[in-house]
Amino acid sequence: MAFQYLSQDWRDEAEKRLNAELPPERMNYVTSSMTNLYKNCPDGKDRFLFFKFEDGRFADMQVGEGEPPKAEFVISGDYDVFAKITRGELGAQRALMTMKLKLKGNMVKALKLASLADRLNKVLAGIPTSY
Repeated sequence: MAFQYLSQDWRDEAEKRLNAELPPERMNYVTSSMTNLYKNCPDGKDRFLFFKFEDGRFADMQVGEGEPPKAEFVISGDYDVFAKITRGELGAQRALMTMKLKLKGNMVKALKLASLADRLNKVLAGIPTSY
């Protein structure tokens, strides 16, 4: 069964897998939050995906439309770019460095957290997903 990308079912599966596969020590006990802003979704709407970690524990994840929760980092770009990252076809750092994604937040801290984002994306890439 494939989950529709950014649906509530996909979000629930993502939460289950993140909790199982990324214990606090694998997340370096980080406390941070991040919102991905998806532009140009296939249905013409814009969406968000919000993550929050506290002391390395997965604390919150939301998908939706409209105003996202406040986050330490906001990354915006086209739906297709985020889909490539989630499928493991494009690295998040490369997407940022080639301006396919835009970052609002502390770039130095973001680069330090990049390996954690890669771990998170690797877990998400394992979810059977239709885009």
